[in-house]
Amino acid sequence: MLIHPWDAPRSDAEWQQWLAAHDFGQLAVNGLPGEPPHVQPTLPQALNHVRAGETPSAYDPEHGPHGRVLLHLARPNPLWPAPLEADPEVLLSVVDDYVYVPGPWQAPPDTPPEHGVPTSFYAAVQLSCTARVVDEPEEKADLLNLQVGHFQPEGGSAPAAVGKAPYGRMLSGIRGLFLEVTDVRAKFKYAGHKPAEVQERIAAGLAGRGGTHDTEAHAHQLRRR
Repeated sequence: MLIHPWDAPRSDAEWQQWLAAHDFGQLAVNGLPGEPPHVQPTLPQALNHVRAGETPSAYDPEHGPHGRVLLHLARPNPLWPAPLEADPEVLLSVVDDYVYVPGPWQAPPDTPPEHGVPTSFYAAVQLSCTARVVDEPEEKADLLNLQVGHFQPEGGSAPAAVGKAPYGRMLSGIRGLFLEVTDVRAKFKYAGHKPAEVQERIAAGLAGRGGTHDTEAHAHQLRRR
């Protein structure tokens, strides 16, 4: 992922706060020789130990310099047989708040609108990770309960427990993953290098269009100006 200086996060807190609110990503795993990489849409959870006044994030000092992520996948998933077991280095990618930006919005000052270059805006965080497969039933149950507690804090579901209904018999059908994050790359592409006149034109266009993700993109652009 190319990251120009003007698209880089201003601080770790910027991408941490964004990632805490964007849970769905894609896990990329190297294929065996002669195979393409495997890409699995997934709902991961960033492990964090939140103390009073702190913002939830993917950082967790107790699990390495960049934190840890957990998830689970079905046992028949093609990621298991060799890729994850043969090469545990993976990439978790999260992309959102993306919009199309028409060329006229981007035209430089004193340039005909039709000469503007169309582009896209987006936010992205990529976590390089070392994966550890979880097969022990008790640990899988703990992993599931952590995930449900994260995404469903209001409760309402029975806990997963080995040998107990309703989920105990299902544990054999999944495998868990702990991803130790080794590196983080983040990008917020929202015209940070454009002249003020162009940025104002883009902001007005996003505010007036009202399309999917326009509100989020507009907020990013105003925040980073």
